[in-house]
Amino acid sequence: MIKVQAEVAVHVARKRGEQVPEALLAIREAGREAARELRATLEVLRDDGENPMRGLDHVPDLVRRARTTGLDATLTVEGHRDDVPAAVDRTAYRIVQESLTNIARHACATTAAVWIDHRPDALVIRVDDDGKATPGAAPVPGVGLLGMRERVTALGGRLRAEPRGEGGFTVHAELPVERTP
Repeated sequence: MIKVQAEVAVHVARKRGEQVPEALLAIREAGREAARELRATLEVLRDDGENPMRGLDHVPDLVRRARTTGLDATLTVEGHRDDVPAAVDRTAYRIVQESLTNIARHACATTAAVWIDHRPDALVIRVDDDGKATPGAAPVPGVGLLGMRERVTALGGRLRAEPRGEGGFTVHAELPVERTP
């Protein structure tokens, strides 16, 4: 409701030719971000058969789609792929999806490298780009990075998302995997 009220207030102020207060614009943007994250969370939780869950099998499609935007995107998969728990499978997909989306939206990158390593006790995902991020600059924690961190933490994993020493940005996630014998 707050989002709707902020949207209407901004619209009315602009229609009247009035200056829109910065606080109102900030409320509107926070509402938009919260709605996007809620939509993304509900999409992950929904399994209605019409919107099938995406997982590791769909990562090559993400990389192919990234290439259609002009990004030189590569995918490297290492290790022996055993079955991974459904939550880990979905989280891995979402990490790659969100990383490639952030690269397209914010990085001004020409290349992206997606690396997935199937280890005996963990699934490791790393996505690197050659974008405009510079070493020592703190990343702006947007909805996408926060969502990734929440998903990884919920599974007992670790996430590092930061500028790379050689320039660009890296997202590195380690998701614990319990294998059934």
